[in-house]
Amino acid sequence: MPIGEFGRPPALPSETSPALTTPMYWMYEMAYASLNPARAMTDATRMLFQNPLNPFSRTEFGKSVTAGCELFERTTRRYGKPEWGLHDTEVNGVRTPVEIRSVWEKPFCRLLYFDRKHPRPLRAPQPRVLIVAPMSGHYATLLRGTVEAFLPTHDVYITDWSDARQVPLAAGRFDLEDYIDYVIEMFHVLGGNVHVLAVCQPAVPVLAAVSVMEADNDPYVPVSMTLMGGPIDTRRNPTAVNNLAAEKGIDWFRNNVITKVPFPHPGVMRDVYPGFLQLNGFISMNLDRHMDAHKKLFENLVKGDGDLVDKHRDFYDEYLAVMDLTAEYYLQTVDTVFVKHALPKGEMTHRGKPVDPSKVVNVALMTVEGENDDISGLGQTEATHILCSSIPDDRRVHYVQKGVGHYGVFNGSRFKSEIVPRVSDFMLSAANGRHRAAAAE
Repeated sequence: MPIGEFGRPPALPSETSPALTTPMYWMYEMAYASLNPARAMTDATRMLFQNPLNPFSRTEFGKSVTAGCELFERTTRRYGKPEWGLHDTEVNGVRTPVEIRSVWEKPFCRLLYFDRKHPRPLRAPQPRVLIVAPMSGHYATLLRGTVEAFLPTHDVYITDWSDARQVPLAAGRFDLEDYIDYVIEMFHVLGGNVHVLAVCQPAVPVLAAVSVMEADNDPYVPVSMTLMGGPIDTRRNPTAVNNLAAEKGIDWFRNNVITKVPFPHPGVMRDVYPGFLQLNGFISMNLDRHMDAHKKLFENLVKGDGDLVDKHRDFYDEYLAVMDLTAEYYLQTVDTVFVKHALPKGEMTHRGKPVDPSKVVNVALMTVEGENDDISGLGQTEATHILCSSIPDDRRVHYVQKGVGHYGVFNGSRFKSEIVPRVSDFMLSAANGRHRAAAAE
C-alpha cells in the first residue's frame, strides 16, 4: 500500500493538472450524480450474485461479477469522514472506556478531547498533549494510530479541522494567520501545562504560534513542542513536492487549482482547493501502486480472502476520504512555506508582527524525522533548532527514526515502539525542567 502521502503538506497537483474555472466543481458534481443509476444497478447485481439461493453465487463467474461490482462501487463512491473507532484503551493495566467530545469549537475547527473514564483515580496525573493534525486534504482521523499510541499514558486532545465545503460563506475567511490564531486560542482554552505535538504541515503554524506567544510573554505557552516531519525549511534536501511549488509559483496555483463550491453544499460559492483535485494529485504520484492494489482486491474478493480484503477496505476508506481547503489558506501556505521560505529567512509575519523563533525560551523542543521521508526531506524539521536559538541545549532533542518514510514518523510499529517512548520521556523531562526552573525563581 502507498504510505507516503498521509500527513503531507497541502497536496500539490501533478504537472498535468488542467486549468480550472468556476464551473469545474459543478461539472464534477453533475458527473457524480449521473453515476447514481449505474451505482444502483451495480448494487442490485451484486446482491443477486451474492444470494446463496443463486447457483452462480458459488461459481468463479459469480464471484467475479460480485468482485467487479464492489470495485465499481468503491471507485465511484464519495467517501465520508471516517469514524475514530477508539472506544477504549488500557491505562495502568486496566481497560478503560474512552469518550470523545468537543471542548472548543469555531467554524473551521473543533478541539476534541479523548476523555478516559478511569474506573479508579490515577496515582499521579498524566501529561496533557495537544496533537495538531495536518490540514492538508485528509481528515484528522489519519492520526488515529498516533492518538491510540499516546492514550494509555497521556490526556490527549486533537484538532479536528472542518471541510471547507461544509462551512457557510457567512462564516468568513480562513487563512494561515487564522490557523495560528486558532492554535493560540486552543492553548488558552487548555489553560497551560500542556505539551503540543505537530505532525507535518502544522509544524510551521505551531512554531509561529509559540514564537508569537513567547514574544508577548504569554503565560499559556506549552511546556514542550514536538515537531514531526514538518516543512520548517524546505530549502534543505528538497523533495519533489518542494520543487514543484518553487518552479510553478503562487500565480500558477491560483489559476489552476482554485474553484468555487457548488450548490447544494453549505459552503456554496466559497473559493476552495477541492478535495477531488487533491485526491487526483495523491493518486497520480503512485498510480501503479493504486492500480495494483485494486487488482489484488479483485483477486482476493474472488478467492474469498477476507483478511486482505478488510485491510484494503480500511486503508482506502481513510485514504479516499478528502476535504476541501479554503483557497486563502492553501495559497498562503504554499507561498509562505514552499515558495518564499519566509520562516527560515526571518520574513514571516503574523498580524503585521514578525514571527521570531529566537524568542522561544520557556518551551522545550523536540524534532523527529524519518530516514526515508520523501515528503519532508531530512533536515527540514531539524532546522527548527537553528531558528530557536534561545532554547537551552539541555531542553532540546533531535531524533531520526531509521528505516521509515513519512507515514512511519507518526504511525506504525516503529512509531509505537521507538518514537512514542522517546517523545513521552522528553515531555516528562520538559515538565520536570520547568518545575525546577519555577522553584528556583
